[in-house]
Amino acid sequence: MKKLYSKYDKTKIKDLPRALFKGRIIVVLSESEAKKAVSYLMKADILGFDTETRPSFKKGQQNKVSLLQVSTRDTCFLFRLNRIGLCPAIKKLLETKKVKKIGLSWDDDIRSLKALGDFNPQGFFELQQHMQELGIEDISLAKLYANIFEQRISKREQLSNWEADVLSAKQQGYAATDAWACIMLYEEYMRLKTTKEYVLEVINDNVNDNEINS
Repeated sequence: MKKLYSKYDKTKIKDLPRALFKGRIIVVLSESEAKKAVSYLMKADILGFDTETRPSFKKGQQNKVSLLQVSTRDTCFLFRLNRIGLCPAIKKLLETKKVKKIGLSWDDDIRSLKALGDFNPQGFFELQQHMQELGIEDISLAKLYANIFEQRISKREQLSNWEADVLSAKQQGYAATDAWACIMLYEEYMRLKTTKEYVLEVINDNVNDNEINS
């Protein structure tokens, strides 16, 4: 029986073992590469999605989304949108109903992506909404993963330069892990929803009011 918490103490996360995507990571730098990547991804039964944006340290300034990461269970493609934009192949992937697409706080990502080009998002499953059905209130990625799997997703690279000429190995690992983690969370959510093999401890204090960004 798995124990879950309505609120997760973020101070405990740093002591958990780190979760890290261990599959293939492929950086996509051109429209032709994007077309091949999407052809591969369209054959999957489930995909995890996330985006990254170069941080701005000036008040009122917001940069455009730099990266779209899309992962299967063992392969993650990093589409460098600052290089190729929202090309037709990527739009096709975002609009297809044929593949289940898992995202977290996906409405925010959609708004960012639509700043690059209009599209009709279809086939997406919003993790945050459904995790609340289990009684979980802390729904950032880091807290969800710690709560569900007792593992830590590092956010150290979140504020790095996502428009760098070459993404570092740490950036690639971070981006791929975030997308892949969406699949892991979805599959465990579905298992727990079906089996009811969990107990929920309701935390009433305010220790977790400061969310870790998803």
